[in-house]
Amino acid sequence: MKRNYSEGTWFAVPLRKGGYAVGIVARASRACILAYFFGPRREAIPRLDEILNLNAASAISVLRVGTLGLINKEWPIIGEAQSFNRSNWPMPVFIRREILPPFKKWRVYYLDADPKKRIREELETDDGADLPTDSLSGYGAAEIKLTKLLIS
Repeated sequence: MKRNYSEGTWFAVPLRKGGYAVGIVARASRACILAYFFGPRREAIPRLDEILNLNAASAISVLRVGTLGLINKEWPIIGEAQSFNRSNWPMPVFIRREILPPFKKWRVYYLDADPKKRIREELETDDGADLPTDSLSGYGAAEIKLTKLLIS
């Protein structure tokens, strides 16, 4: 199936309780993107000129997510960034927490050009609370996560 998105594509994410979040594709590979997501909850899909001032520092979430929402057009595309620069949208370091004792935590690094390719893990000695959780969300799970973040 042909991709209808690329790095720098802005899109809307329908929230489960109404309204929309906004996202931008920061990295794209086959079947997986790294996206930055933004609030606040919007009643309608914003125009491109209304969101072009958003930046990585103001994101409410950074997720590795599947692409079916975009491909199936359930996540409407708003438009393309005028001049997308990867360095403004970095590939973050993620945190993976073990759920069984001894509850170790790991810093997880992905190839900058491909959000699917894990390149290494390092034991995390601190809390790691400031790092996004290492996961690959389906588009429905991403909608649920964003709904929880934006609607109380």
